[in-house]
Amino acid sequence: MYYLRDISVKYGERILLDEVSFMISPKERIGLIGRNGAGKSTLLKIIAGQSLPDSGGLEFPTKTTVGYLKQEFELNEMQTVLDETMTCHSEAIALQEQLDDINLQLTTRDDYESTSYSRMLEELADLSGRLEHFDISALEVETIKVLKGLGFVDSDFSKKVAELSGGWKMRIELAKLLLRMPDLLLLDEPTNHLDIESIIWLENYLIDYPGTVMVISHDIQFLENVCIRIIEVEMGGVFDYKLRYSKFLEEKEKQKTIQLAAYENQQKDIAQKEKTINRFMASATKTKMAQSMQKLLEKVERIEIPVEAGKAMTIRFAEIPRSGRDVIRAVDVSKSFGKKVVFSHVDITLERGDRVAFVGQNGQGKTTMAKIIARLLAPTSGLVEEGSNMHLSYYAQNQSELLDPKSTVLQVMEDKAPEEMRSRIRNVLGSFLFSGDDAEKKVSVLSGGERARLAMASLIMKPCNFLILDEPTNHLDIYSKEILKTALKDYAGTLLVISHDREFLTGLTSKVVEFKGGKIREFLGDIDYFLSKKKMDNMREVELQKTDIMSSVDTPVMVRKLDSEDSKKIKKQIQYVERHIEKLEGEIQVLEIKLSEPNFYSDPHFMETNKKYKTLQDELEVKMLEWETLSFEVEGI
Repeated sequence: MYYLRDISVKYGERILLDEVSFMISPKERIGLIGRNGAGKSTLLKIIAGQSLPDSGGLEFPTKTTVGYLKQEFELNEMQTVLDETMTCHSEAIALQEQLDDINLQLTTRDDYESTSYSRMLEELADLSGRLEHFDISALEVETIKVLKGLGFVDSDFSKKVAELSGGWKMRIELAKLLLRMPDLLLLDEPTNHLDIESIIWLENYLIDYPGTVMVISHDIQFLENVCIRIIEVEMGGVFDYKLRYSKFLEEKEKQKTIQLAAYENQQKDIAQKEKTINRFMASATKTKMAQSMQKLLEKVERIEIPVEAGKAMTIRFAEIPRSGRDVIRAVDVSKSFGKKVVFSHVDITLERGDRVAFVGQNGQGKTTMAKIIARLLAPTSGLVEEGSNMHLSYYAQNQSELLDPKSTVLQVMEDKAPEEMRSRIRNVLGSFLFSGDDAEKKVSVLSGGERARLAMASLIMKPCNFLILDEPTNHLDIYSKEILKTALKDYAGTLLVISHDREFLTGLTSKVVEFKGGKIREFLGDIDYFLSKKKMDNMREVELQKTDIMSSVDTPVMVRKLDSEDSKKIKKQIQYVERHIEKLEGEIQVLEIKLSEPNFYSDPHFMETNKKYKTLQDELEVKMLEWETLSFEVEGI
């Protein structure tokens, strides 16, 4: 058992955590939730030993190992991805090196009865016993398996860490932590930089994890799938429910109703007693009785109701100028990066007041098209026309990471604010929970949630009638997401949102544009309507669906005109090749799972399996080329 007893943390006059106590059982899966700034990360750091409370303490079993995934980390930039990840096995590797060294020394000695020889034998036995905890032969295989689960491919393993983005570096740090397998695994927003396949892999890994897991996350489905207990940090205390997230919400609502009824009854009782006391006080013969009643009333423990919004951010968009009827027209737009065709011959028209969601798998072109519409990226071909009096604001997927870490909160706002808004900067900051001295904080010391709030605050300083938001809920807590959604519902301009969050999108937009296989398809309705038409239950199914294989040429090629009969024949051939490709991909996937198994290389048939794997890959490459050639003929892609 792990005990937290009376943990308190204060910042000046503000009480962040007030005598928080709870117990953690072995192998529990706990979701730690609460508003940004409520104290979740502080509490996790205290449990991890990274920070000390002002009072209170921890009681852990001796030799407990704790692993903590923090938001900032240090990696050796000059190491390869695989070598840097393997450093998590440093203890086992060092033990093996010591064991090998002693074995080598023993082979060169013949003083079998000497004291030093006996000591070496004892040290050898001790090292061998300690090494039994590790399976040295399987370390690299297991490391590769975890890296692949987190989205790396074979060609990534030899890359230098310095070549990677911050999100991919985080995956290395997460892989190292998982491979160490600490008794108590603490994860602070682990899904922020993961794609859907990696999130699902991580969910399954944590469900089967042999130790205890505590995770901070704003991903509702992740919490629902992984955690069997929810601890909510609120108003300095914690509310502890041994339930999955969906059941926690139901139970919390019940408790809120019960508590509100008790509060109202108590308030009525107090009001009645105060009325009686005041009446008695006016009577000389009953003053003593009134004083006794007053003392009893003062000893009554008052029922408190958590302020639901508490200190919540408030978003109000500035008054917007009216745009022309047509806001944007994208006609016959194609975009390629080198030989990679993202999409081709796409038409999109947005009119004043449209509310549109872009959905689809990662890599299908949602962000690319949004950047083309925002004139941040040029199309390879096609035309993009702006409507009259269009004023656009664009919130990038990594907007919070684009803030200058050396600037203060106030400087960021001053840089973004037009002259007429400068007098309102402090008010806007206050509505986004930056008050008083917070304005002088450097961006570098802000948490992920605080940076996201600052990025959003700086965005709304500029009046706009066309708003593009790319994954705006990244780093926002569950409550702040709802506040943002409410504000966007009241926004009077044209809205374009890219998101994979069903709860956020439901009821927010009136049109969905799906990006798939280099083309788009429009659905006139919100996200629930779109999912019902696709016969899907959630956004994960959208992101995991099979996509059409894309052409890899830079520019269209001239092809002969086909008559209808020839076209039908070629389309049948394409269907046959696509089925063949799907079959090959399935067989390759089965073999890849087998190749990643720890005992694979001890199998006497491993050479045969390797050969089959290479043959299937070569065959797949041939079929892909055949598909491209046929596609060019029938469609002139």
